[in-house]
Amino acid sequence: MSDRKAVSEYLVDGPEAGDAIATFLFAHGAGAGMDHEFMTAIAQGLGRRGIRVVRFDFPYMVKRREDGKKRPPDRQPKLLLDFQRHIDAFADGKLVIGGKSMGGRMASIMVSDTAAQLQDVENCTAKVQGVACLGFPFHPPGKPENFRGEHLKVAALPTLILQGERDTFGTRSEVEGWEYADSVSVKFLPDGDHSLKPRKASGYTEQQNRDQTVALLAAFIKECVGAI
Repeated sequence: MSDRKAVSEYLVDGPEAGDAIATFLFAHGAGAGMDHEFMTAIAQGLGRRGIRVVRFDFPYMVKRREDGKKRPPDRQPKLLLDFQRHIDAFADGKLVIGGKSMGGRMASIMVSDTAAQLQDVENCTAKVQGVACLGFPFHPPGKPENFRGEHLKVAALPTLILQGERDTFGTRSEVEGWEYADSVSVKFLPDGDHSLKPRKASGYTEQQNRDQTVALLAAFIKECVGAI
């Protein structure tokens, strides 16, 4: 097993493709790239459980690395078209896609009718076995009326959402009040914020929540590919 290696534009953790239980294509959030500490911790945790994790940067983050200038995320069609390129590169019959915050939302849209309605972006349902979202951005903080999860009401593929209980992009009380397709399951991390981190006074630790996240993710990915 190789713990971590750079492969072209990717960071890959876990076993080689032929030895892996599954491949998890892991997209980053809006403000931090594929090598963010949170992304690395989750990727390495899954890698130790026999899952190959592939990370990549969206185009705006690639440009940020090249010139050091901060940029807002690309518009949704460009993000989805780039995601499709990576799905095509790693679709091997045991591919699960997902991401942190924005990356998870884009992953869930990739297998929805929304993607198919966009020019040049195809619905990737046939190439993907499941979707996992860490800290789903259901709405901008303080603006629950701007709901961004309508497509989850008709999700066709198994979808796991791991949400911090006090995530300002969708608290537990808010998330439990919305409707989802039967294929969508939501799990909550105790006292977690948008990064799934609890407060010290809660009695929980960040490491405990990360360990739980990895365990839930690994079980879900294995189930998606029939390895359980």
